[in-house]
Amino acid sequence: MKLEELIQKCCEQDLDAQSKVYHLFADKLFGVCLKYSRNYQDAEDNLQDSFLTIFDKIKQYKHKGSFEGWLKKITIHTVLQKYRQKAPLEIVNEIKDDVENEEIELENSVFNVDVLLDCIQQLSDSYRMVFNLYVLDNYTHKEIAELLKISEGTSKSNLSRARKILKEKLEIHQKKLN
Repeated sequence: MKLEELIQKCCEQDLDAQSKVYHLFADKLFGVCLKYSRNYQDAEDNLQDSFLTIFDKIKQYKHKGSFEGWLKKITIHTVLQKYRQKAPLEIVNEIKDDVENEEIELENSVFNVDVLLDCIQQLSDSYRMVFNLYVLDNYTHKEIAELLKISEGTSKSNLSRARKILKEKLEIHQKKLN
């Protein structure tokens, strides 16, 4: 069955089609959930919540752009909404420096994906969300500010602090290996 047919059947609430869509995209969307969640269990919960939202809103998919991209966007928004409901994201004072182009530089460093993911998951919700949206998913600070209901300056500050914390964590990890 073609993807377009599966999407149409999902619009008709066909459980078999929904199951097929789930199995086609669950692994990729779980990766999205994992990078935005504190741990594996939260990521599993977020994936399930995302698919509930996806199947609830699937009629809104306009068949413009990739379906996978639409699924990813719904997943990110679902996870962010869940964290916004739990507790307000931490507001930090804005840093006036130009932090947008600050890079994490560790000489001759190669890190396992699991190490990087673990370090990212240890960040506070606000830092982790901004870091992931900006660095991994290429959102602008303006888009992040709108999504998280914070100022652009706060987005930039959170990104700067997240990078600083990640750099420290990765340096500690690197020292342990040497």
